Amino acid sequence: MKIKDIARYALLVLFIVSTVQATARVAENNFSSSIALKIPGNNAAHYPLQEIRKGDVVQLKANQNIPVVITRTIVSPNLSAADHVVEVVITAKENIYFNFKQWVNTRYSHNDCQFYMPGFWYRRNLRSPKEAPSFHTSDSWTVREDRLSVPMTAIFNEKSGTYLSVMRMDDFKHEALTTHKEGEVIISGKTSIGYTGFENKNGDARISFGFPYQETPKTYIRKLTLAPSVEAFQFLEKGKSIRLTWLVKSGKASDFSDFVRQSWEYSYDAWLPGPVNTPFSDAFVKKTLTGFFTRSFVSDYPLKFNSGEGLVVATCENLARAEIGFVGRVLLNAFNALEYGQQNNRSELVANGYSVFDSYLEHGFTANGLLREHVYYDKNTEASNLSIRRQSEGVYAMFQFLQYEKNNGRRHPEWETKLQTLLDRMLLLQNEDGSFPRKFTDNLVISDASGGSTPSVTLPLVMAYRYFNNPKYLTAAQKTADYLEREIISKADYFSSTLDANCEDKEASLYAATAMYYLALISTGEEQQRYADLCLKASYFALSWYYLWDVPFAQGQMIGDNGLQTRGWGNVSVENNHIDVFIFEFGSVLNWLSKRYNEPRFHDFVQVISSSMRQLLPFENHMCGVAKTGYYPEVVQHTNWDYGKNGKGFYNDIFAPGWTVASLWELLSPGRAENFLSK
Repeated sequence: MKIKDIARYALLVLFIVSTVQATARVAENNFSSSIALKIPGNNAAHYPLQEIRKGDVVQLKANQNIPVVITRTIVSPNLSAADHVVEVVITAKENIYFNFKQWVNTRYSHNDCQFYMPGFWYRRNLRSPKEAPSFHTSDSWTVREDRLSVPMTAIFNEKSGTYLSVMRMDDFKHEALTTHKEGEVIISGKTSIGYTGFENKNGDARISFGFPYQETPKTYIRKLTLAPSVEAFQFLEKGKSIRLTWLVKSGKASDFSDFVRQSWEYSYDAWLPGPVNTPFSDAFVKKTLTGFFTRSFVSDYPLKFNSGEGLVVATCENLARAEIGFVGRVLLNAFNALEYGQQNNRSELVANGYSVFDSYLEHGFTANGLLREHVYYDKNTEASNLSIRRQSEGVYAMFQFLQYEKNNGRRHPEWETKLQTLLDRMLLLQNEDGSFPRKFTDNLVISDASGGSTPSVTLPLVMAYRYFNNPKYLTAAQKTADYLEREIISKADYFSSTLDANCEDKEASLYAATAMYYLALISTGEEQQRYADLCLKASYFALSWYYLWDVPFAQGQMIGDNGLQTRGWGNVSVENNHIDVFIFEFGSVLNWLSKRYNEPRFHDFVQVISSSMRQLLPFENHMCGVAKTGYYPEVVQHTNWDYGKNGKGFYNDIFAPGWTVASLWELLSPGRAENFLSK
């Protein structure tokens, strides 16, 4: 039986299997609950609930008469104490506004535990600053479920290797607005969104969960902005009932990485996300995205480029700013436009692409041979702080261009010389432990020594080894792998690859997985197996950021009205709590792993990602809130958080379509690394 079906048949199983009833009663000993009732205009009253068993059903009663009847049933459909279905039915005897709360005591010492809320919380979020949710601020947190890629909290006891998870499993159809974002708030209609989290109760680690949502001790409303807590109240009409369902699972894992793997596989099997019904073919998506290539092209300055960062969503007017890597991806967009133009007889795209590369050959390097990462012609300045990530992404794009040209009988020796000089300069930055600093100046003075961005440089180093047939680049790439294995992957500590944040993030694990994929492709035997295993381990962390369920939106929240289904989209980081289409080559990585490890979940989920991420493609009569066709949106705000403007159901007012277009293009151009490295 699929886990998603368990809730539907839980009551039937309860009456059939007597042994299940026994294990259920044992599990109930760890539960406690309360309900808060609010009369509008008055502070809510909170009532602890006592358990009174009547046959196979537990009634939850307050020590005084309250106008609500609450029952809870716990069953184990798989005849195992490790898996339980918790079903709560709340029936109103009078019109009420309520917030129902539950706790399950893990019986673990809080100090022995690491915590996991997929796509939002990893271990103790200690890489994140105190201005974002982390143990720096509190050791107990509850959050609304739509913050999470799966509505789950799991607690891992590092000493015993055991874990317990609670996952909400209901039909998430409804969301409604509130007039306030903090304190006690009454929801304007129906919502499906509850809350989940963990709390330290007298030294014990407890999973806290309930309905509707609350956020404690703070609510995270904006980048690096914590606000006072919120407790929401849902109206329930006299005589009406609401049914709520959670899955509780216990297990054992060898370490935190194994714990995340098991949790992801369990969650995937519970939700079984299917592809989104999007009628946009790969060819149509690419043709539409070329609208960005043509309309964003800027040719008025020494550097030619697509204007792809810092744009206003409402106008998409070009800015005189050229950024080679994340978030502008100027060189990769130039290559994609050039390749597509030649394949489809689009001479304008071909001419524009070549002009970008020609201009960067002449004007795109610093005095010491590094790439000029971010040039602001509108401010007559440029970034003096350079980064290993943007340099690497620029070199990656250049290798794609040079190999393509070489395959078609065209060579660019000046570019090859420039790249070798650049790569050799980058190698001077590599530390003895194999890592690369995150940021530095043109004179190679380190301004941010963090090694979190190291995997981004592995890709161009492997490509350089293959293109130039020079083993020194492979040696450097292998040293990065040693560092990643020792300090990042083995410690399950993926952080600070996102350039505008210092925290746990998706891109760190995604880049780590991709780096190992590249090394595996050019290796054989035991060495290849080592890299493949590391790739697999990192991939589970990257996957944990991607949504397996569809977040509900309220009417009037634009992207919800547009029909967005969030499964397949990835949350960004602890600091930047929005979803986006960052995928690039990760689809190819997952397909490769799927074949190597006979793991169909990976291949199937790539289909979900690919179908889902094209939903907001802007074209005529389907503009999705963006001013120009092909300018794919970026900051998709899917929960109660914003980057500065507009909030859930809308975009931030500023966006960077340069990278979103490049990401989707790579997703729809599978196998690039395998083709390049097989030469």
